[in-house]
Amino acid sequence: MRSSDEHGAGAEQATGRSGDTAGEVAVRVVVTGGVQGVGYRSFACRYAQRLGLRGHVRNLADGGVEVVAAGPRLALDQFLERLREGPPGASVREVRVCSQALSAVDGAGFAVRY
Repeated sequence: MRSSDEHGAGAEQATGRSGDTAGEVAVRVVVTGGVQGVGYRSFACRYAQRLGLRGHVRNLADGGVEVVAAGPRLALDQFLERLREGPPGASVREVRVCSQALSAVDGAGFAVRY
């Protein structure tokens, strides 16, 4: 499994905003391998909700899974570790992470998109 992690230094942080997004960072993650048809989306959604993240997870036409998530950096780091492991039955080949604008993460919760 390879991992490419760019969210550390380049992820957008909310600054000078009021509300619950202060201190948040956002990432877009593409997971490849045997990650469709094995419960990966439910797995990701469950852990994101436990960590209080907001965003979504969805299947991609090429067989990968896309995750867009925002929350505190520590929670995102924990989430990314879980995404690298995947649920039983998944075979994670690569996890590509890039920073995402906080404004691209809509909603207050985390959901599976179809």
